[in-house]
Amino acid sequence: MALSQAGTVEEAEEPSPRGRQRMQERTPASSAEPRQSPQRAERRASAARQLRVLLTPLSVAGRRLPPKRLLAGGGGGSAGKRLCPGPPSPPGPGAACEAPSSPRKPAPASPPAAEAGNGLQGLWDADSDGSDVPDAPVDGSSELSAYERKRLKNITENAKFFASLKLHESAARLHKIATKVQSHVTKRAKPKKAEDEIVRRRSMRLQRIEPSGVPMPEMPAQPEAEEYPRVPAGPLPMVAEDQMENSKLTEEFLTTWTRISEMKPNDPEKHTCDLKRYQASLNSMTLSENNIKKVVKNRIYSMAIHPSESTIFVAAGDKFGQIGFWNVDCKTEEGAHVFIPHNYPVSCMYFSPFNPAHLLSLSYDSLRCGDVTRAVFDEICRSEESFSSFDFLEDNASTVIVGHWDGDVTVVDRRTPGTSSELSANIGFKRTRTVHVHPVNKQYFVAAGSVNVCIYDVRYLKSNGNKPVSSLDGHTKSVASAYFSPVTGNRVLTVCADDKLRIYDTSCLSSAVAVLSTVRHNNNTGRWLTRFRAIWDPKQEDCFVVGSMARPRQIEIFQDTGKLLHSFYNIDYLGSVCSINVVHPTKNILVGGNSSGRLHVFKE
Repeated sequence: MALSQAGTVEEAEEPSPRGRQRMQERTPASSAEPRQSPQRAERRASAARQLRVLLTPLSVAGRRLPPKRLLAGGGGGSAGKRLCPGPPSPPGPGAACEAPSSPRKPAPASPPAAEAGNGLQGLWDADSDGSDVPDAPVDGSSELSAYERKRLKNITENAKFFASLKLHESAARLHKIATKVQSHVTKRAKPKKAEDEIVRRRSMRLQRIEPSGVPMPEMPAQPEAEEYPRVPAGPLPMVAEDQMENSKLTEEFLTTWTRISEMKPNDPEKHTCDLKRYQASLNSMTLSENNIKKVVKNRIYSMAIHPSESTIFVAAGDKFGQIGFWNVDCKTEEGAHVFIPHNYPVSCMYFSPFNPAHLLSLSYDSLRCGDVTRAVFDEICRSEESFSSFDFLEDNASTVIVGHWDGDVTVVDRRTPGTSSELSANIGFKRTRTVHVHPVNKQYFVAAGSVNVCIYDVRYLKSNGNKPVSSLDGHTKSVASAYFSPVTGNRVLTVCADDKLRIYDTSCLSSAVAVLSTVRHNNNTGRWLTRFRAIWDPKQEDCFVVGSMARPRQIEIFQDTGKLLHSFYNIDYLGSVCSINVVHPTKNILVGGNSSGRLHVFKE
């Protein structure tokens, strides 16, 4: 029998005698069940077929599926009919498939996608409770026994119970959780291999490797100590650093310095010329490519120009104690020579006004005199209190006043033996950056400190309790320099970090000196440039020179009234800030030094 679309049982085709005989032959002879009548066997076969149909899922998602046709035949312990795929056919001779004894054509399998599209995942309805199963065939020809019905009911309840457990969903959920946990397991990070690390670029100089790729020998831990060896105390031979093996070039250079120092320059009476003539001379001064040279390796802190009128001879001191000399008139490479008489920045430097063969240079720990006639750098004074600047107290340059970074000042006599000072005085400054002596009244000197600028009388200096003769007030930030005017000393020029240049009237030294004029000027040189120090032109009483932050890069000339007279610039050859400048005492020559050790010479 088979299930119709309405869920009723159809009567299956009566098997042939030969088919019944085969069924009986396949039944084991040793079965304990007693032999039954043909009618009883037929009913049991029909019940088995019905049970097979009930065990097959009937719907998907709650939909009732159309019944399948029953096929007669079978073998072994299976039912005599099987399900035949395809649409149901009406009962009758054509409703059943062929018997197993007849040749069968293979039924084409339905594509799984088609079944899924029709909602067919099987022939068993997992949500069915068995109420749609008929207890007996419609025609009443056969019925299930009580045991078979009970067994069928148990199967249905078990299927419903397992469906309620949702084991497949739980298994899928557990598998998903296990996969997720496994993917988030933190593993110990493996240490990076040396080749995987990013290699920072380092210059061959820092790696201490020669350009050929051969490593240099091991040196002390401080590379600066090797690049700039410590200078010992005491006299030093005047040997050029870049010509240690070729002393002939050094001898020629020293000979030139000696020769120009023996020629006494004309000493005309100092006066202030006409302003128009002075401006005309400034306009005639130009900068050419041949008048630019890198003299020292690092930032320039001080410069001095030889008073010779026949040869332009300039000295520059840098950040690491080097002093470079340049004979501007010599157009070859032998025109520049570098010496290392100091360990620290050369903050102040002058050729002796009495004997230009002597160059006095000051660093943090020592004051030295380079004597070209003896080819030696003598040590005049040594101290651990870090010197800042100095100036000559007498025309013969035998005594000097020295300022300290801790605020004190000392008096040094070059004629006395030893390297100690004659007097140390506390003037009440936190620091003293520059000291400068009055050009006429040599007993007076002006000191520039953090925010203080005062004039003192050297004759009344003592260890403590020193009071100034005059105070130059008005500075709101640190002062970089203060200098008397070159001819009369009736003016004092200061450079302050508040972006102002101030000119004070010192013609009458009273307790408080009045400001004559103020010039707005950008003095913010920053960290990498030497601070501006405005200097007077030695040939002109009322004009001064100062570096500039303006573009194009230039060096400016101001009058003491605050008027800008001239700007020295050259777009092609001057592209940096010249913080330190020096002017020739008798000729129209201006030299500007920048923070890379390069000198620029403007001349007629």
